[in-house]
Amino acid sequence: MVRAHVFSDEAGCFAFTRSARASRYFIVCTVALDDCGIGNSLQALRRDMIWRGVPVREEFHATEDRNEVREEVYALLSRHDFRIDATLLEKSKAQPQTRQTNDRFYRYAWYYHFKHIGPQLLQGRTELMITAASIGTKKGQAVYTAPVNEVLQQTVQRQQWRTFFPRAVADPCLQVADYCAWAIQRKWEKGETRWYDMISDKVGSEFDLWRNGTTHYY
Repeated sequence: MVRAHVFSDEAGCFAFTRSARASRYFIVCTVALDDCGIGNSLQALRRDMIWRGVPVREEFHATEDRNEVREEVYALLSRHDFRIDATLLEKSKAQPQTRQTNDRFYRYAWYYHFKHIGPQLLQGRTELMITAASIGTKKGQAVYTAPVNEVLQQTVQRQQWRTFFPRAVADPCLQVADYCAWAIQRKWEKGETRWYDMISDKVGSEFDLWRNGTTHYY
């Protein structure tokens, strides 16, 4: 049995409007690992930062961490071997029926992400374990858990797979996915590549789903 470990996170919001607070893109980002040793390295870095008096939180979170923390985290990520895949949906190009509800749009994003990369991640492997960062409250999480499982049933046929949806603090590898998603988001939303450049050699795919679309619905 050869198992692929996949950790995922999302970037962007479900606000379908043009405003300074609404993201242009919704991004599904996954990190594929042959083993989870990078998580141990990240935990060791955090302990070392605490000892040195670097201001760290209980988990690494790219949006809220200071640049001095980001510098060290991205430097660590650059030294490890893993694969990043991202699917980007420019929200203004989403047809109204696609975004009737947040969970429907979320299901749509996940479906096209795994339709694209699922077969690639399973090459030479017999098992797929997906750990996805939870969204919202524990009660509301079920709305997003079901779509991921449904997508896997449609895109990963006749393979053994499991899913788990903890908070990012529960697994340092989820924090790796968070950092990767944030770097990609900064590149696409703001044209800032400082952080992306440190991990760009690990990007297996960066798929703009509606890149050929010309109609904007808002």
